[in-house]
Amino acid sequence: MVTELLQKYIWLVQTFVRAGEYGLDLNEICNKWEDRFDTPYSRRTFNNHRDAVLSVFGIMIECNRSTNRYFIKYTEDVADENAENAWLINTFTVNNLLRLSKDRLSGRIAVEDIPSGHMFLTGVMEAMDEGHEIIITYQKYTKTESETFTLRPYAVKEFAKRWYVIAYCKERKGLRVYGLDRIKSLEMTEKKFKMPENFDVDELFSTSFGIYIPEGKPMLIKYRAANEKESKYLRDLPIHRSQEELGHDGKGNVFQIFVCPNDNLIMEFCKYGNRIEILEPQEMRTMIGDTLKAAAEQYETK
Repeated sequence: MVTELLQKYIWLVQTFVRAGEYGLDLNEICNKWEDRFDTPYSRRTFNNHRDAVLSVFGIMIECNRSTNRYFIKYTEDVADENAENAWLINTFTVNNLLRLSKDRLSGRIAVEDIPSGHMFLTGVMEAMDEGHEIIITYQKYTKTESETFTLRPYAVKEFAKRWYVIAYCKERKGLRVYGLDRIKSLEMTEKKFKMPENFDVDELFSTSFGIYIPEGKPMLIKYRAANEKESKYLRDLPIHRSQEELGHDGKGNVFQIFVCPNDNLIMEFCKYGNRIEILEPQEMRTMIGDTLKAAAEQYETK
């Protein structure tokens, strides 16, 4: 039921994106809905869906009172593939298209197997939307037995092909991050919770890389691209949202980010091998160098 509703919300957003700034009047919206879903569409249902789209995706469907036409004000932002809301919408849309096209396009679509815990994503989002605590059975990689936690789900975040829920854990009395692919079972309780005032998941992770909640003070990390080709990759796909290009130092283009170092960031830098060089701080340069050296030693002929 939740998945079906999400698909309808996404369809509604995409319909307004295609309509552009001129938008649609209620009669046009109802006709398009009836053509797509073969069911009547009332003003009351439409208004309920408008509220849900705002709550789930943060997208407001506005009304021009002088023309009685509905529209999404920042259509280009919503359609931008780099926008987080658009990414979420596109994820659901692509999954739906793949499901519908499975037979017609057999042998023509290749996708990776992503263990992102899709079966629990809608349940977590429903609990977030309604403000209900959830109880999960969770299996950590480092433990042989599963554990049970009571969570107040504040947000969801995607990283490296996995979905995570950021939640206050009552048993641990603090904010924690849980991978949805490691949840064995999920139950939404009747107990309600209040969101912390001014909570913003983007702000929470603004100085972090990946899914680590920031600890300690962030630092400036400077690195040089090995060539212009690599510089173009870094410009198109920044290592971190804080990335800035400082210019050419005579050897290559230099970039910097402002983050709290963590294991995810170390792995990210190491994957570039000799295509980028960490310049400073020295402790970060040493850490990356030692990690790459240890990896290379595994392949030395004995």
